[in-house]
Amino acid sequence: MITVTPTAAEQIRLSAKQGQMDGLPMRIAATRNPDDSIHYGMGFDDNRLEGDIHLTSQGIDVVVSGSSMLLLSGMTLDYVEIEPGLFQFIFMNPNDPNFTSPDEA
Repeated sequence: MITVTPTAAEQIRLSAKQGQMDGLPMRIAATRNPDDSIHYGMGFDDNRLEGDIHLTSQGIDVVVSGSSMLLLSGMTLDYVEIEPGLFQFIFMNPNDPNFTSPDEA
């Protein structure tokens, strides 16, 4: 399961509207880096590929490849203010060796 927070869902909907991508699912991808960390990518995608997994969180249609799902299972996608005025998506993923739970930070 992948969870999209309400704040991330709101930003995804805004981005879709601004980019005239309304109605397209959000594809989230992940690959393992040589140092065992995880590299993430996301974008709107209307391709339907064999083996894709489709899910919905906070009203957002999410598409993930089967191989990415192995790395993303249990992940939460959030949109947060990193520093004053600077917002970005973050991937809180217990499968990433560099992940620290917000409860532990």
